[in-house]
Amino acid sequence: MGKYFGTDGFRGKAGVDLTAEHAFKIGRFLGWYYGQRHTDDVARIVIGKDTRRSSYMYESALAAGITSTGADAYLLHVTTTPCVSFITRTENFDCGAMISASHNPYYDNGIKLMNHIGEKMDDGLQDELEAYLDGDPDSIPWATEDRIGRTIDFYSGRNRYIGYLTSLATRSFSDHKVALDCANGSSWMIGRAVFDALGAKTYVMNNEPDGVNINTKCGSTHIEGLQQYVREHQVDVGFAFDGDADRCLAVDERGNVVNGDHIMYICAKHLKALGQLPSNTVVTTVMSNFGLYKALDRIGIGYEKTAVGDRYVYENMKENDHLIGGEQSGHVIFRKYAHTGDGLITAIMLMGVMIDTQLPLSVLASEVTMYPQVLKNVKVDDKDGTLADPEVRAAVEKCTEELGSNGRVLLRKSGTEPVLRVMAEAGTLTDCEKNVDAIIAAIDRSGHLIEVKKS
Repeated sequence: MGKYFGTDGFRGKAGVDLTAEHAFKIGRFLGWYYGQRHTDDVARIVIGKDTRRSSYMYESALAAGITSTGADAYLLHVTTTPCVSFITRTENFDCGAMISASHNPYYDNGIKLMNHIGEKMDDGLQDELEAYLDGDPDSIPWATEDRIGRTIDFYSGRNRYIGYLTSLATRSFSDHKVALDCANGSSWMIGRAVFDALGAKTYVMNNEPDGVNINTKCGSTHIEGLQQYVREHQVDVGFAFDGDADRCLAVDERGNVVNGDHIMYICAKHLKALGQLPSNTVVTTVMSNFGLYKALDRIGIGYEKTAVGDRYVYENMKENDHLIGGEQSGHVIFRKYAHTGDGLITAIMLMGVMIDTQLPLSVLASEVTMYPQVLKNVKVDDKDGTLADPEVRAAVEKCTEELGSNGRVLLRKSGTEPVLRVMAEAGTLTDCEKNVDAIIAAIDRSGHLIEVKKS
């Protein structure tokens, strides 16, 4: 990770960590960089945004930076991250930019950059961009006269994306009552449009964004509201999205949460039954629940584990030609249809399984038993030194041996803090606590422990 860009773009508190000046400079760099590749025409960059108040400021700043170098900025306005990815790759844009801080509170914001095929931008190019942000702003020339770029309304791009989503469903959703929690974010219009077009009886909540209510006690990070709604209105299924709609969690007809691990299992099993899972593999992160692996073992589907982050999941999928992967949080990638997690595609795929099998979601999800999990964060003096310490390694090995096939432990680094995350999954919470505490005790004995952070 760089100074500004992490695994999911440039993100921070709006006006503090991420300023309008940053956005303007990012636009200038992108317009200049891609403009160099064009001789007979101009570079074209597409921009989308979520519903945060600050997103409008960043949209204007990005567009001004792009056009100041002679490139054209196309505005999708409020739309989802996967929509920007789709439009970038299908409409021959040089790159795409999504203004969003995903599931974060409204006062944060971010800029996610995508290459010409809608994948997350290469680290090397982002390193060049970071160097420009800290360098001479006048190192990039200014366009003048008729060479100044244009800002173009591209609202029609959203409609093309909606049309694409509706084309993915193989059957009508008629006779199904579906609740959507749009998190007062990017999906607030698109979600209803898609499910209405597919024939569902659609119930929508948290679809009145005001610039400061995105993700506030709603959406995939606060799914309890959707659980209550599903129970009270007796709908067949509910789907909860995050602020930019690249995540989706579900709620079954009984009001129980169906997380990303459940969703990957349900869809992978169905794809295998249809002969549409050629690699017979699901790509997960190391944080997927042990219960998912046990369930996949039972039906003979393999799995791979990556570092935490949908970027790493996608890279593994692309390199090894796997078709489904994701995270427990609801970032699920169907690589046949998208180059990023897409909450609406996830919902459509899950609906397809329900309709094909004629089974309620509660039955489909019941095959995955989630193991209890305990996670504690510990502040240490040296993350790598702690991981390499013989006392700590011995404790991890002992816990792993004692749990055997009935659980697991995991010790991993935070990407941004001097913190290690100690996690255990086992048959009971008591066993989880015992193993986590045993590893923390070893960290303490090793002399590396500073404090156990409060959750």
